[in-house]
Amino acid sequence: MRAWLVVMLSMGLAACVSVGIGTDAPLQAQYRLHDAAPPLARRAEPLVPALLIQALPADATADSVAIAYSRRANEFAYYQLAAWTERPARQVPRLLQQRLEARGVAGAVGLVGDPLRSDWLLTLAIDALHHDVRASPGQGRVALTVELFERRTRTRMARRQFVIDVPAASADAPSAAAAMSVALTQAFDGLLPWLEAELQRAATAAPK
Repeated sequence: MRAWLVVMLSMGLAACVSVGIGTDAPLQAQYRLHDAAPPLARRAEPLVPALLIQALPADATADSVAIAYSRRANEFAYYQLAAWTERPARQVPRLLQQRLEARGVAGAVGLVGDPLRSDWLLTLAIDALHHDVRASPGQGRVALTVELFERRTRTRMARRQFVIDVPAASADAPSAAAAMSVALTQAFDGLLPWLEAELQRAATAAPK
């Protein structure tokens, strides 16, 4: 009986994993990675008739519903009682599509696989998405690499990486998720004017 109680107690303790670092919390929670930008002013005219977004293979921390944190460089762990509602590798391209649609950058914006023909392709890679807690309470980090291609000539017209760190309010999953959403929003804030400038330049220079 004593041995059985010891085993059950050990299992109970192992199951009690925190949404914070070093503290216990009984509730499991899910967080939605989101674009927190206010409503955008729409362009008077789209820059191109259509634009496709292609999601490239993402960093492992973005290709899972688990929310990652890092206490040391190149070392990661996951909050075990907290998760994203959807894998960021799927969510982020859709959020970017919605941002570009709201701005009116193109007459139509789709994801690769949609029944949409376009001479323009924007690739998107998530290079980093985690809570950096090397110095508590840490910061939410998002890194994106985007490339613009003219599909008719298969020419890369532009490339840019956006790396954003946003301080977290505390060293726990809710603050990490909030900070990463703000970091993603700021990455999009930088990506949008860059894309508009590059797309306008490339569309003007492209052969008719």
